[in-house]
Amino acid sequence: MSDAINLSEPGVAEEEAEAAYDAFVLKHLPRNFAAHYVHGMLGMTGFRLFNAPTFLPAYLHMISGSTAFVGLGQALQQLGGVFSPVIGATHIEHRRRVLPVAVVMGISMRIQILGIALAGFVLEGAPLMAVVLLFLFLFGIFSGAQSVAFQLLLAKVIPTARRGRLQALRNVTGGAIAAVLSWAAGAYLIENDVLGNGYGVTFLLAFGLTSLGLTALRMLMNEPEPPRVRPKTALLARMKDFPSLLRDDRGFMFFMIAQTCAVAGRVAVPFYILYAQQTIELTGANLGYLTLAYLGADVATNLAWGTLGDRFGFRSVFIGTMVVWIGSTVLLMGAGSLPLIIVAFFGLGAAASGFQMSTQTMVLEYGAREDVPMRLALSGTAQGIVSTIGPLVGGLLAASAGYLVLLGVSIAFEAIALILRGSLVDEPRWRTRPR
Repeated sequence: MSDAINLSEPGVAEEEAEAAYDAFVLKHLPRNFAAHYVHGMLGMTGFRLFNAPTFLPAYLHMISGSTAFVGLGQALQQLGGVFSPVIGATHIEHRRRVLPVAVVMGISMRIQILGIALAGFVLEGAPLMAVVLLFLFLFGIFSGAQSVAFQLLLAKVIPTARRGRLQALRNVTGGAIAAVLSWAAGAYLIENDVLGNGYGVTFLLAFGLTSLGLTALRMLMNEPEPPRVRPKTALLARMKDFPSLLRDDRGFMFFMIAQTCAVAGRVAVPFYILYAQQTIELTGANLGYLTLAYLGADVATNLAWGTLGDRFGFRSVFIGTMVVWIGSTVLLMGAGSLPLIIVAFFGLGAAASGFQMSTQTMVLEYGAREDVPMRLALSGTAQGIVSTIGPLVGGLLAASAGYLVLLGVSIAFEAIALILRGSLVDEPRWRTRPR
């Protein structure tokens, strides 16, 4: 960067350094906004195809014939992300420039999608199941680390009041593309078993889209160097700071508790499609319709979530998503036809989209800027632990007590999260944030 800020020279006053940093952010805001928009639009489109609660669970069930295996695959993916956010945070929080490391993490994450796609063409039976589980575990590891890096990049270059708009725009366009592609993938690629492995072709498409998004970010983004960064610290030493991050900020502590309960409520997500299978035949076309509804909810609701968050703060978005999530789960439990199931999946997709937007944005708004990586790591680790246990418990619960009990447990956790967020979590947007 020809106009990079040199903030390490002695004699530069802190106020001048902050002013220079803010000026850099504003100068390059259009370019960086475009970089994150294109990256998010293409990258999230690909990740939606891969991680939607339709194709991957259905694929795991197809290659294994076991509900428990579906839970195991999802659990291993989440297990990979338990500690990697902390590792990722300690690897980047002392760096003035994060983008080069973030790109390496992003490439590593995408390689796992490619591995799962190709494995289906050359393996079958137990070897295929073992390889897919390994790649899902590695996908989780790199996903947790890259999430911290990319959220930190967004926090560095996009002002708080613009983040909801950015996420809404990229999710609307990315969601529209993903919705059309998901319908086409189900109705044509999977229904017709293209190249003898329709799921593999779908995952290859996801790999290509995510790779294009990462390339666009690397080429377009201009990253500022912050006035201050934390000194390089050992992993265990930084983990000892977790209690103080919670203890020193009561609002953030209850934010974490509410978020954890909400994530626990997502225990049923991998099993939505399997529950629907009790009512409808799980053909490629029906998979396409349900994925279209789930991902199409991004198109219909993201601008609303983003506008609501930018105007009133993302606490209100979280509350709204919990209400929609509970209502949609109740509808799914009572749905007796494909149209009603489609409506339920639309509501579940809208809730999932708003939940992700609200939690990812709120965690950036607490505390000092140099603590952002560790707050992201703490949030990601907490989600990873619960998300690891959840699919295993969900698979066992579905197999032993039935899907209705599983969905009821999900509703209970979402209700607890709603009560906590509504009564004990403040809106960090209206605080005076320390530098």
